Amino acid sequence: MEWLMKLSFAVLTCNAAMAIYRSIDDSWSLAFVVVTYFSLLLLFWCLHLFQRAGADAARRTQLKIAVWSLSTLITVMFAYKVAALMVWPLVVVVWVMAATVPVGGFYAFFIYQERN
Repeated sequence: MEWLMKLSFAVLTCNAAMAIYRSIDDSWSLAFVVVTYFSLLLLFWCLHLFQRAGADAARRTQLKIAVWSLSTLITVMFAYKVAALMVWPLVVVVWVMAATVPVGGFYAFFIYQERN
């Protein structure tokens, strides 16, 4: 399974490098690509740390906050880019769908308590 993670990282890095090359003249697109790339790297790293945190509740809570924040950031960034290409009724749909990620993630991470 480790080879799959390395392959995924290589594909992500290659795609980011190509996107950076294509958007080198557009500073907003360049910033979008760079911030998205590093946000995804941080998200994967935080998920890895979360899996290894074990029973340390304080550490797991910190990592949940980081994962929720990063996933919200990425969702909002992509929704903004997609909404810019849509007509206004679809813009509403895009933003409503994008809002379900942070709201649902917040509920799943911080409110929902599993009953044993």
